[in-house]
Amino acid sequence: MSGPARAPRRVLAPALLSALLLVATGCRAAAPGPVYLTPFGAPTRPFSPAVRVGSLIFLSGQIGTDASANGAVVPGGIEAETRQTMENIKTVLTAIGSSMDKVVKCTVMMADMAEWDRMNAVYRTYFTPGRLPARSALGANGLALNARVEIECIATAD
Repeated sequence: MSGPARAPRRVLAPALLSALLLVATGCRAAAPGPVYLTPFGAPTRPFSPAVRVGSLIFLSGQIGTDASANGAVVPGGIEAETRQTMENIKTVLTAIGSSMDKVVKCTVMMADMAEWDRMNAVYRTYFTPGRLPARSALGANGLALNARVEIECIATAD
């Protein structure tokens, strides 16, 4: 004698079960670890040009070096150095699939804070008016290669 027919059992896939548990308990899945981005090949110095962590991209500080083999700081003072620094930032962002429009925070280090206004005149041209990134600035003694300015940025990956 057979009993009443039973509905077939459904087995939830482990990934779906984990997701349901996270939602039910209000927890979030751990963010993926850092991704070290080297769009121009292996770095020649002990740092990565950019590191992506979740939806943020952290750019190493850039100075106004040219693209020539010797990588010297461009001549012409703070305006020329700031322009080249911003172009270098733009180049890194483009190479990793981002853009200046996704920059949300900058830190500016300057050898001489008396050059602040002249640096700002160039810096602001790289961003859409009304969409300027948050920013910190400080005077520094001894930037790499005797640069006048160094700028590091954080951008979004989305």
